[in-house]
Amino acid sequence: MQPAVRLRRAKAAPRTLERLHTAIARDLGVAIAAGVLSPGDTLSGEVASSAQLAVSRTAYREAVRILAAKGLVESRTRTGTRVSARHRWHILDPEVLGWFLQTHPSEAFVRDLFEVRMMVEPAAAAFAAERASPHDLRTMAAALDEMDRLKLSTEAGRAADRAFHHAILAATRNEAIMALSSSVGAAIRWTTLFKHRTQTAPRDPIVEHRLVLDAIAARDPEAARTSMTALVRYALADMQASLAAGAGNGAPVADAAGVGHKRTDFILSDK
Repeated sequence: MQPAVRLRRAKAAPRTLERLHTAIARDLGVAIAAGVLSPGDTLSGEVASSAQLAVSRTAYREAVRILAAKGLVESRTRTGTRVSARHRWHILDPEVLGWFLQTHPSEAFVRDLFEVRMMVEPAAAAFAAERASPHDLRTMAAALDEMDRLKLSTEAGRAADRAFHHAILAATRNEAIMALSSSVGAAIRWTTLFKHRTQTAPRDPIVEHRLVLDAIAARDPEAARTSMTALVRYALADMQASLAAGAGNGAPVADAAGVGHKRTDFILSDK
């Protein structure tokens, strides 16, 4: 039989069914993202797993359903619950992105993520320069003022950063682009949080953000595209520096509030 696999478990929260199954799904999701649980691994059964975690079978079952909906696991009657092949994972799901970036993500994963941002955000900025309403511009400016005042070291400051990027996507008036807002926002949130968890004084990117806003407000699509391209490139360079710093200091996994997780065990099946 394979040995028990150590995972990090979120700090105790009120033990409602909703909070329990969400926490269990997150713990398993982070373990899959980190490679502790690999594609093809079979989890032990519902009875054994729920007993191991001291939770109800219903809570564990709901957690598995969350993971299955995100493509991370698949359950079959005779073979049990297995970790799915990687190509089935819904990588751009905001929760899945968060689980990856709560670990120490690989350089390849970070590169892939920023390539998606580079495909979407410069074009979105160019469209916004052509289509943004006065209200859109005021929303962007207010978000940047809030981000500058509160700083990215605070959750409120990070929320203002995401609001700025969301306002740009909304200003494209393109529903397909706007549908990517939650994924882009999750990528920005978790990469920014990772930087602040691994570096003492990360670079403040407010200047690049204001250059993007200035270009959009000037109705200059090419300048907006160029400025956003530079912003994403700087963000990637910052993230690469954070990966190097995190590798050196053993950055801990953190939950959605940045709180370190306690440890617990999930047992893999010996099948």
